[in-house]
Amino acid sequence: QVQLVESGGGLVQAGGSLRLSCAASRSIFSINAMGWYRQAPGKQRESVAVITSGGSTNYADSVKGRFTISRDNAKNTVYLQMNSLKPEDTAVYYCSAAGISPKDVAYHYWGQGTQVTVSS
Repeated sequence: QVQLVESGGGLVQAGGSLRLSCAASRSIFSINAMGWYRQAPGKQRESVAVITSGGSTNYADSVKGRFTISRDNAKNTVYLQMNSLKPEDTAVYYCSAAGISPKDVAYHYWGQGTQVTVSS
């Protein structure tokens, strides 16, 4: 299993930037996909950005051009750079790790979440 700890959330003004970090308890080299999800008040949790072990990325339409997901395998860390933040980006952001273990057992782990609040 892998433990995930997010950090970097906070309160920012519209148009500002934040960088979220997700520190994993073990190497993320073999994890098939790591990503960021968010859940705003009254809404379902949604995928924001995903990065695979091969480096492919995918973004929600609402954040394309503003958010960038990246990974540093040496530091066992995934980042989400958020620029041009909007009030509608306000949500709890969760880090996710998904893959298949050496014993062919699928897994999907989540961090505890970090609050991002964008004021207008």
